[in-house]
Amino acid sequence: MIKKDWIPNLDRAGGPKYLAIADAVSAAIESGELRAGDRLPPQRDLAARLGVDLTTVTKAYDRARSRGLIVARGRAGSFVLPQDMIAAGPPPRDTGMNMPPEVEGGSLLASWERTTSALLSAPGAGGRLHYAPAGGCEADRIAGTRIFERIGLASHPDEVVVTAGSQNALHAIIGATLKPGDTVACGPYVYPGFLALARKAGLKLAPMARIEAAELEALCRKGKIAALYLVPTNDNPTTATLKADERAAIAEVARRYGVQIIEDDAYGLLDEEPLAPLSSLVPELGWYIATSSKIISPALRVAHVRAPSLRQAMALAAQVHDNNVMAPPLNAALLTCWVEDGRYDRLVAETRAEAMRRQAIAAEILPRASYAAHPCGYHLWVPLGTDGNAAQISSALAGAGMTALPADSFSPGETRAPALRVSLGGAIDVSGVRRGLTMLSIFLSSAGSMPGVI
Repeated sequence: MIKKDWIPNLDRAGGPKYLAIADAVSAAIESGELRAGDRLPPQRDLAARLGVDLTTVTKAYDRARSRGLIVARGRAGSFVLPQDMIAAGPPPRDTGMNMPPEVEGGSLLASWERTTSALLSAPGAGGRLHYAPAGGCEADRIAGTRIFERIGLASHPDEVVVTAGSQNALHAIIGATLKPGDTVACGPYVYPGFLALARKAGLKLAPMARIEAAELEALCRKGKIAALYLVPTNDNPTTATLKADERAAIAEVARRYGVQIIEDDAYGLLDEEPLAPLSSLVPELGWYIATSSKIISPALRVAHVRAPSLRQAMALAAQVHDNNVMAPPLNAALLTCWVEDGRYDRLVAETRAEAMRRQAIAAEILPRASYAAHPCGYHLWVPLGTDGNAAQISSALAGAGMTALPADSFSPGETRAPALRVSLGGAIDVSGVRRGLTMLSIFLSSAGSMPGVI
């Protein structure tokens, strides 16, 4: 209910009035005068009753939100949060990146320490501390072929290039294969990292309503399409996964029209039953990227790219060298050891299990059918109603330590649908996930009510 009778006493308050109002909110919650679910007086009303400027009350409410005391629901108003969420305190801020979740009790840190120690104490270890050959050393490229085997993509070490993460790979692929003015087909929403690279390179993006063979063929009939960019499994941001028959149909269209496929399969190996990539169906046109940053740890900064041919792999290696010189050699060696001794699969399995755990929490807290998700993924795609304020919700969730980016951040064209990509990974722990999702459920509920707290 709205607490129209609540008004802070500023008679003895010292310092800025907005801080005094925020402190009064905190004190009222602590004393029980304000309870979970109570709606604070509208800002204009409170400003009039206190005889202060509206901006003073706005700053006070903003400060109360930053302290984790209240949540704003747009026109519905500002509400007191549940006590367990307040007790947790303001969480650390996230970076905005979609990162794999930290696995409580996982083996990553111990594996990193033991493998690094073994690498540096082995005979000839000094070689791993020098410049790597263009494209990566042979052992690391062989490790790439073994990773590709897990998803049914045949490759030769000479077709594999080691890069400093997928962003470095995308940058190099664009430089090696495309030129300013080329048209690249894509979905209605696109990973922001690729959007930035495409714009910098002067590429024209041709967004389709959905990634499917019929849409791609329609574009090809209208004009030359140089390449198709896609995230085939657990798309970032929409969480969509292309089915096997649609992959085959798209590959056939690509072959007929000579469309290169830039397959950024950041999350494919998290799937319990990975689907064969498009690059395995049309290998002469496919650039396939598998990165460790999205399935194990962003600190690794190592990705493997399977190029369509030896000649194209050499061109890609030259671009990687020009852009970034090489992948971190010790990290590349670390990943190779894990592929060889089986720890790679165990670490990926730990990430998968933690992602599934967090998806279960989302299913428990959020209204049914209010979002889309991949069962092994760690982000959600949340459509909002026409009155949904994506920027405001994003800001509120950031205060809870949860990253939520508006759909506009992913739009390659005129698409401006109200939606959010909500990340369940990164530094936020399980209690933080519950806190953030509870706050999100408040926004998704009907105006003026707070489920589970009134």
